[in-house]
Parts: sequence; C-alpha cells; structure tokens
Amino acid sequence: MKNEPIIELKRIKEAAARVGFDQCGVAVVRPFEEEKARFDGWLQAGHQASLGYLERNTEKRFDLIRLVPDARTVVVCAVSYKSPISEGYPTHHRAKIASYACNQDYHVTIKAMLRDMFNILKEKCPSLAGRAFVDSAPVAEKRWAVEAGLGWIGRQSLLITPQYGSFVHLGELVLNAACDGYDQPFTESRCGTCRACIDHCPTGAILEGQRMIDARRCIACHTIERQPDCEIDLHGWIFGCDACQSCCPYNQHTPMHQNPLFTPLFDPRTLTPDDWRAITSEEFSSRFAATPLPRSGLDRLQANLPAEEEI
Repeated sequence: MKNEPIIELKRIKEAAARVGFDQCGVAVVRPFEEEKARFDGWLQAGHQASLGYLERNTEKRFDLIRLVPDARTVVVCAVSYKSPISEGYPTHHRAKIASYACNQDYHVTIKAMLRDMFNILKEKCPSLAGRAFVDSAPVAEKRWAVEAGLGWIGRQSLLITPQYGSFVHLGELVLNAACDGYDQPFTESRCGTCRACIDHCPTGAILEGQRMIDARRCIACHTIERQPDCEIDLHGWIFGCDACQSCCPYNQHTPMHQNPLFTPLFDPRTLTPDDWRAITSEEFSSRFAATPLPRSGLDRLQANLPAEEEI
C-alpha cells in the first residue's frame, strides 16, 4: 500500500538491545490454526483447571489480527532473569519461591522497556503505531517467540532459548508497519531424548508427548492462581515453582542475568517457614510490594507453608 510505514529490522534489534533486552526476533503476522486446535483439545480435556480466563478469547489468542486489526509485524523480546536462586534450593528448604518472583514485577519492568523501545522506533518512523503485551492479554507469546526465531517449546511447555535457557521473560510489540526483513522461525526442538523436566516435576503435571501441563497438578497454579478443586503436595513451594526449570540441562549452562532490573530484591533461601509466619501485613507491604508476591497476598503465602509437624 502507498505510504505504508516500513520499519528496519536492524533498527528494531538495536532498539531492543538499547533498552536492555537480551534477545529480539521479528515475525510477520499470521494465524496459528494448528496451535489453536491443540489448545482447544487441551481445554476440552480440562487441563486448564481453575484458569478459566484461558477459555476466553481463544480466537484472538491464535489470530492476532482479531486482537490488533492493523497488525503487520510482531516483535518478540526476551530478557534473562536467571539468578543463583534459579539454580535450586537446599534439599530440606520448605519455603520456596519461584526465582522470577524475587524480582521487581516483570509485568511493570518489561512494559516500561517495550514503551521505551517503541518510542525509539517512532522517532524514525512517526506514522508507526502499535501495542505492547506482557503476559496478560490473549497473545500466544511462546508460539510467537518460536516464530521469531528465539527458541523452541520444551517438554515443560516453556520457551527454551539456546543462549539463555528458559529463565527468560517475554514481551511483544505488535506494529502496524511491515518490516524490511523477518527472522526465520525456530523449526527444531533441541530437547532430544532428555526428559529431566518430566522426571523432576514432583506432582507429574507435565503431559507426556504434548509439551503442555495439567494445571490441576501444577504447583505454580495451586500456589498463585485460584485453587483447583483437587489437593496436591506443594513440596515446600509457597509461590510458584522452578522444579521443571532448574533441572533443565540448558539452564545449567547459561549465564546469570545481565540486566540489573532483574536482580533479586530478596533471597528466599534465607527465610524459613517460621520467618514467613512472623511477617506482619505492614512488613509484607514494605518489603515485597514491588515483587509479584502481592498477587497472592500474605495470607495465601502463609497458608501455603507446610504444617509445622511436616517441617
């Protein structure tokens, strides 16, 4: 179309690096019909458990044009958040928190990074328009990351990147402009015969051969989301779970995060169940307000702690 905005691939990559992303890939907008069929089957099997929001807007989730009508290009950015906490806890630690939740809430951080990135791009392309997404809208972000060449979907259903493993956060810019070049999709799985994530999931939540999870058995779902009807052993996790990630061979050989925005604000390895029980609402607000922990709240965290006789 005449006067249609065109954005340069090189400029997109430079802007992503400038604001602090570790990786950036660019893909042309298209529907994901095969992925939608798989997702619909997952829903029909009830694997979403209490995650009822996943049942809404499935058409938009796998056809981005339905969500952003003028979308032409998807920019997928990734940033590592790996820290020593990501490598696992001592065997008998009973107040474990997923390592991402020890940082400033990534929704806030990445949204600001995407906004800064968009403003850089708009300086050279004033007619550019777009929307930023971070894990809270019906966007198949892991599938878009594969499409943009960042990595593959592992057996534990997470994106695995060759350079940074799976300890990465994703964010997307959906732009109304075409790009002068696009990245090649990542077409292979490099999991090989490894099944460490399946074998290390303490509740058997990873579905064999599907690269999906059963949220009814997922510790992260039980500790953060509206609780499913069934009960499971939380194995000492009180917010989220890293069990299927810390065991992954790719994560064992990747570097620690470089962006200081993803440096942990506290170290849960130093906090015992008794420490968490002693925290007051005022102390919780002052110490953890910037992290994702308020999503569950202090009462829920304390309720997730093992009974004293189990410690």
